[in-house]
Amino acid sequence: MYKVVTPGSRFADNTTVRLDLDNEPQPDAALFIDASCGGHVRISEDDDLERAPELIAKIAASSASYDLGDKKHVYSRNEVKEHIVWQMFENKLDWFVLKDDNYAALEPDEDGILRSLFFPGLWLDLNALLSGEMQSVLATLQNGLSSVEHSKFVDALSSQLNSN
Repeated sequence: MYKVVTPGSRFADNTTVRLDLDNEPQPDAALFIDASCGGHVRISEDDDLERAPELIAKIAASSASYDLGDKKHVYSRNEVKEHIVWQMFENKLDWFVLKDDNYAALEPDEDGILRSLFFPGLWLDLNALLSGEMQSVLATLQNGLSSVEHSKFVDALSSQLNSN
């Protein structure tokens, strides 16, 4: 939904991401800024992503330790701005933001909402997600998409699209 209402943003699911010579992960989802709006991801001739998207998300079952260990280091080294790991067996979601070459956990606000630092208006009601209340998850996202911060972000991206 975020991509649909945010011109200049792009979404990919289950695609290969060529980060460097040794790392080509296949995250469940990637959200990134289009190259025409200043993003640095390129789409290869075979439809793979080249370079790090701004946000990578993974739904992890048996791979959680790998996603939170080695892969997390690869993502930080390649400057993935935000990294989400939803651990299905533990019913836990970790959202990390890149700060000074290291990831820090993004903490929910006083209402239990996780708010992306890179993508204004990308809001997630953590408790609703973990308890399967998807209508609340969607309502929270809609509130984020209606926020002043998202509107300003859309305006900035739209002006870049219009100048190209």
